[in-house]
Amino acid sequence: MNQTTPPPHSSARTTAPVLSVVVPAYNEAGALASTLDMIARHLAALVPHYEIVVVDDGSRDATAQIAADSAERLPVTLVRFSRNFGKEAAISAGLQHARGDVVVCMDADGQHSADLLGTMLAYWREGWDMVYAVRADRAEQGLFNRLGSKLFYRMMNASGRLDIPPNAGDFRLMDRRVVDALLALPERQRFMKGMYAWVGFRSIGIPYTPLPRTAGMTTFNRLNLMRLAWTGLTSFSVLPLRMASLIGLLLSTVAFAYGLYEVIEKLLFGVDVPGWPTVVVSIMFFSGVQLLFIGILGEYLARVYDEVKGRPPYIVAEVVRGSGQQD
Repeated sequence: MNQTTPPPHSSARTTAPVLSVVVPAYNEAGALASTLDMIARHLAALVPHYEIVVVDDGSRDATAQIAADSAERLPVTLVRFSRNFGKEAAISAGLQHARGDVVVCMDADGQHSADLLGTMLAYWREGWDMVYAVRADRAEQGLFNRLGSKLFYRMMNASGRLDIPPNAGDFRLMDRRVVDALLALPERQRFMKGMYAWVGFRSIGIPYTPLPRTAGMTTFNRLNLMRLAWTGLTSFSVLPLRMASLIGLLLSTVAFAYGLYEVIEKLLFGVDVPGWPTVVVSIMFFSGVQLLFIGILGEYLARVYDEVKGRPPYIVAEVVRGSGQQD
């Protein structure tokens, strides 16, 4: 179990909160209905008042229609995007529309067990502001995902500016104070794992094992994972820039030492400096390194460019509130 400093006993909460569950969904028509029923069944047994906010992230299937149909019998709010903006934007939109004292993020594929909601709520009543689920293991994932995950978290935490718990995802409970703090952050390139860690608050992790998908297959492939990891690194860490500087310093030192060696050899031993293949290879190598580092600088500059343009991170095309809910 991962945790920060335990909360004081005086912060314990005894009131029954209004609980909101945010469910980002992209092409989850096969699993969404059963997932919403499962969540609603558990919430009804835990709190007297709750809502489920489904964010349709530009799905091409019947996800939005299923959410709208569920809103006729359940306290479901459908937030439909004008196109696909990504899961990070969908979570942000869900937090924006959630009105509960406590907000939980869960996936639409049924892999996040609603059985943990009671445990999370119990920790919140003890005074914890954020309760996040941590994968017990990644044995079922491939070698690429396991090694990539370890490398990513090590690089993210290497700067010491943030402490992102390894294997902790978006399945988490947040107090309203945490949600308001997240919504106050103005950035448009939103990497939620980094933002959760940046806002702080009293947090505790609980282990969980993802359930099998109730239907369909994930659309989040390796390319998407790599893109998300790079977004996280360039949004919350300057490690790539520092690595570029360090490698540049090392290469410059090696080049200077090699040049000094050639000069001394010529002066002391009169050996001709052949050098042509070495010069060609060196030029190509250093040119490639320079282009690589310029590319890293360009990535950071692109982040600044996107922020300066001021475009919203998402556009809501429609909001449908379920029975008994008001705008």
